[in-house]
Amino acid sequence: MTTQIDRIKRMEKILNESKEALRNLNEAINYYMNLQPAIKELQYYYENGGWLKDFKDDEAGLLPKELKRGVLSEDELYTFLEENDEIKAKIRM
Repeated sequence: MTTQIDRIKRMEKILNESKEALRNLNEAINYYMNLQPAIKELQYYYENGGWLKDFKDDEAGLLPKELKRGVLSEDELYTFLEENDEIKAKIRM
């Protein structure tokens, strides 16, 4: 049997944990929203020829071997842009 004190303690714990989660979520959403102009730039790069040129140059061995090239992974970039659209729809940006 739950006592009144136990119930109040449980509700206090739920409130405090939920407030912290909400605060963290708010910070993450603000950070994410501030990144949207850069993400639009990334999307333009992918859709308007820049990515394809860089991809072909990489395939031809024209880029330095030590260059990080995760952005040239078609699947990774495409998947990221799709996920970005899904998240924007969820938060109704």
